[in-house]
Amino acid sequence: MSPLPAFPIGDLPVMWLRDNCPCTQCRDPRSGQKLFQIGSLPDGLRVAAVAAADSAGAPAVEVTWGPDGHRSTYPQAWLEAHRPGRPERRDRRTEAGKELWTARDLTGRVPTADWDEYLAEPALRARMLESVLRLGFMVLRGVPEREGQVLAVAETFGYVRETNYGKLFDVRVEPDPNNLAFTSVAITPHTDNPYRDPVPTVQLLHCLVNDADGGDSGLVDGFAAAALLRREDPEAFEVLTRTPVPFVFRDAGTELRADRPLIDTDPLGRVREVRFNNRSIGTLRLSADALEAFYTAYRTFAELLERPELRLDLRLVPGDCLVFDNTRLLHARTAFAKDGARHLQGCYADLDGLASTLAVLRRADTLEPLVQLFAGAGTTEYLGEPVSMAQHMLQAGARAEAAGAPPHLVAAALLHDVGHVEDDVVTGRELMSGNDNRHSHTGADALGRWFGPEVTEPVRLHVAAKRYLCAVEPGYHDRLSEASKYTLAVQGGVMTAAQADRFAALPGAADAVAVRRWDDEAKDPDAVTPPFEHFLPLLTALLRG
Repeated sequence: MSPLPAFPIGDLPVMWLRDNCPCTQCRDPRSGQKLFQIGSLPDGLRVAAVAAADSAGAPAVEVTWGPDGHRSTYPQAWLEAHRPGRPERRDRRTEAGKELWTARDLTGRVPTADWDEYLAEPALRARMLESVLRLGFMVLRGVPEREGQVLAVAETFGYVRETNYGKLFDVRVEPDPNNLAFTSVAITPHTDNPYRDPVPTVQLLHCLVNDADGGDSGLVDGFAAAALLRREDPEAFEVLTRTPVPFVFRDAGTELRADRPLIDTDPLGRVREVRFNNRSIGTLRLSADALEAFYTAYRTFAELLERPELRLDLRLVPGDCLVFDNTRLLHARTAFAKDGARHLQGCYADLDGLASTLAVLRRADTLEPLVQLFAGAGTTEYLGEPVSMAQHMLQAGARAEAAGAPPHLVAAALLHDVGHVEDDVVTGRELMSGNDNRHSHTGADALGRWFGPEVTEPVRLHVAAKRYLCAVEPGYHDRLSEASKYTLAVQGGVMTAAQADRFAALPGAADAVAVRRWDDEAKDPDAVTPPFEHFLPLLTALLRG
């Protein structure tokens, strides 16, 4: 056998490793589904021998198993990406897989797209669907203003969820409404259909007419609000996560009920769902003390949801279609004149269909746009530094690699400044002229096309990490380059103590600080770095799915 490969496998759990054997005896080559039961693996399973191997031209590790002699070949890139202890793949339905926001955070970056371009460009469609998963919504402009068109929008990413309201429903003033949504009164922030189990997870609203005085739409990030409640009033947060609330809907032909908490968390305590609809809460039957605690917490959360800074206001115009996550975003509406014409059509769909469509779109995507960026627009000047943007990012990636950083951090360091380039236009020049181009956010948004939060979030936070380090590390500011000191002021300046504390508590803060340090060091005009192609196997192993 060949000598032991460089990648160590001695510390890998043997049952886990064998369970992930990719050979055709263990997995169906068409579906990828396993052909064995975990209980059918032999007793006394052990690694009998290890050798270097090749898998489709890439380095791999061949394992011979005892006592049955089975052989498994694992690509080294796969082992690197999945080694136990690496950041876990986040459940994208929880707050850990989202970008939480207030209205100010979305200034200049509300996810919008033209309908025709959305249909014609798979990469744009993928970016918009990613926005629904990450931010909770998207707005499509120029959708044909005809009745029933909202169903065609839903079918671009999934399947229509039919309810007692039908396949679609009309949001307009009705003469005998069975829901306040079908009146002209103001509707406070809420989620739809909390009385269903399961609740429809995606909602679409297509504007056909909006000539009324009033009737503006509003969105609130329920996950961000829940996180704020947890920080400001942990006891109230805990009460709302453990108290089942009876949500009820009744009319002549329907009787629906679901008993769920206002804030639902996963086994790790991460927010996974918000159900909030004051119109649908039935009578709670609890002890007097439990009722007192619930209503105190309920009122606190309700008042928090009404804070103006949390609410993103939108006025939908004919042709606009708003698509949003109904388990996360609360939507609202201002009152409007009864005699004003306002007509929206809506329908429901589900996030699993949307996520499936996004994953299929990504199968056909490649990293070629990044290859072109490093060969083209990235070769231009880098914000007053003595290196180009491509040189700077390659140096950062090489430094991360030399430091033994895990693959996701090498990728984040390598790609941290891609937000300075948009459509081959170097927006970094805008930053140097005194206008913050928010490149950390736009870069992370763009990279979400290929990578998960383990790569995108250190990129999103690397500017905040500079502001943080200036606040907590004596001498850090003085070591910054002159250009970096200038951009610091444009990007918000040194964090306050409270801001620094909040930053340090973020899940990706430590990774962002690591990327920041490699960023600061990567400005040597004489440094020799590998080409971008050197990193392609690592990046390919990190691709979603």
